[in-house]
Amino acid sequence: MNKKKWYDYLWIFSTLYIILGFFNILFAWLGWICFITPLVISITQGTKGYCNRYCGRGQLFSMLGGRFGLSRKKDMPRWMVSPYFRYGFLIFFFTMFFLMLWNTYLVFAGADLKQVVTLFWTFKVPWHWAYHGTLFSPGVAQFAFGFYSMMLTSTLLGIITMVLFKPRSWCVYCPMGTMTQMICKIKAHEK
Repeated sequence: MNKKKWYDYLWIFSTLYIILGFFNILFAWLGWICFITPLVISITQGTKGYCNRYCGRGQLFSMLGGRFGLSRKKDMPRWMVSPYFRYGFLIFFFTMFFLMLWNTYLVFAGADLKQVVTLFWTFKVPWHWAYHGTLFSPGVAQFAFGFYSMMLTSTLLGIITMVLFKPRSWCVYCPMGTMTQMICKIKAHEK
């Protein structure tokens, strides 16, 4: 039997992230760990080590879909596996990311703070209980609302594809996975 390593429990971090952000939106800033770490690993090591070993979200989907049997374990449709979809989703994701940064800039510049989490980039869910003002600028909270929206939406997309297809189907079109794969290809080409 394989002995579990510390990183086999990173699914707990992903779960806590979603829960803590529900109660205090400023915990959304912890999501930067999941944003920066894969890039650092792929740039410095030229591997997708984060995706393969450290991604708590992937671990969570494996556990829910595999161990708990919440997945139909079906293959994804070809169009979802295609580079067109993966790169298209990456472009869409980055468009939403930069729109979130623009809204954060507007709040830093004096616009009103929107205390809302947007699910699937469309449905606005008031999240007023998760923010009561802080020592920080409202722009800090605006970024947290936007970032949490993206993280929660991508988690929900992952759960939906986990249920419909194989447990780690999200990993096929995950924007971070696509980006780190691009970095790894560039690094391999440089050698």
